[in-house]
Amino acid sequence: MTSTSIAVSEKSRYFLELEEQFGAHNYHPLPVVLEKGEGVFLWDVDGKRYYDFLSGYSAVNQGHCHPAIISALVDQASKLTLTSRAFYNNLLGEYEQYITRYFGYDKVLPMNTGVEGGETAIKLARRWAYTRKGVAENRARIIFAENNFWGRTIAAISASTDPSSYGRFGPFVPGFDTIPYNDLAALETALQNPDVAAFMVEPIQGEAGVVLPDAGYLQGVRDLCTQYNVLFIADEIQTGLCRTGKMLACDHEGVKPDILILGKALSGGVLPVSAVLANDEVMLTIKPGEHGSTYGGNPLACKVAMAALEVLKSEKMAENAAAMGEVLRNALAELRSPHIREIRGKGLLNAIVIDHADKEAAWQLCLLMKEEGLLAKPTHGDKIRLAPPLLITREQILESVEIIGRCLAQLD
Repeated sequence: MTSTSIAVSEKSRYFLELEEQFGAHNYHPLPVVLEKGEGVFLWDVDGKRYYDFLSGYSAVNQGHCHPAIISALVDQASKLTLTSRAFYNNLLGEYEQYITRYFGYDKVLPMNTGVEGGETAIKLARRWAYTRKGVAENRARIIFAENNFWGRTIAAISASTDPSSYGRFGPFVPGFDTIPYNDLAALETALQNPDVAAFMVEPIQGEAGVVLPDAGYLQGVRDLCTQYNVLFIADEIQTGLCRTGKMLACDHEGVKPDILILGKALSGGVLPVSAVLANDEVMLTIKPGEHGSTYGGNPLACKVAMAALEVLKSEKMAENAAAMGEVLRNALAELRSPHIREIRGKGLLNAIVIDHADKEAAWQLCLLMKEEGLLAKPTHGDKIRLAPPLLITREQILESVEIIGRCLAQLD
């Protein structure tokens, strides 16, 4: 395999060394220092342009610095950014009406980050179990799928089966169980415990390497949760908001979760915004003073989120994601590279699994692609997510696949 010792400019090295010296060492980024983004492209501090095939882990579905979203951001930032929830503001109610009608729920609880959304959903499920289902206090259990990922807080890693997430961070939050993903028989067995409050699942597992369940899995989850009086929580933080070719990944099977978690692209990538949606039976179990966030529902977030959601619909980004995803997967298949073991995905949430004797081959491939003007990042060793902004064109897809093909050839 070709050596990929990548040189960086003196200007880039300055920024890399600043982070190394003063920042916590909790990330291992590609050696590229970015300073500008527009649409599907990013530019580094030396002015080199790249295709973005990560999209901020699907936070930038609408494209970098979308004019309508930036306009909403700047306009609101000059008026009012934060009130806390100690007072009303003129945008929260409007946003709550907009997003609940958009997704068809009675209520929304606004938060900031995806992991906050997950924590909120779990609190709601536990409270519902105690006040509606009749589970004894402190007995409620939440079921998760193996290889899930929904963040790095103690609760999130307590649900994890990945040692790199939970190792040496215990003790952990009790009341969590894991079952195999895409296994309805295992789910039914778990749901027979009357203390189970909810099953929380990603419709497609993103961080695990874009793992798609069998057709009918989500419908089976919905049916079993209904049968056993258990809440179905859909973690659509990465899969939602048109990424997979539908507004929600659950829409591919026409199922509606009891609790829906959104984040990432809810702001178009300009600031942290998340939301938890549910109907009154679930949402109204939490009373004033029992949950909240200083920044959750702030005027700036409300304005930006409405603009971001409007862009998704007005620019038909779900439709483009569906069409361009087919183009991407077909073009990758036509490469016939011996180093691609598998191509998988839905819409513009895709991954390739690298087949190479060198365990670092996926990382090396990403370094090579960086040199050729395309940015992507490995996950779990041999998998590379390919998830560009949803406004990407056919011509841009084909040019990007040419880059990927040239770099794969260098792995020989």
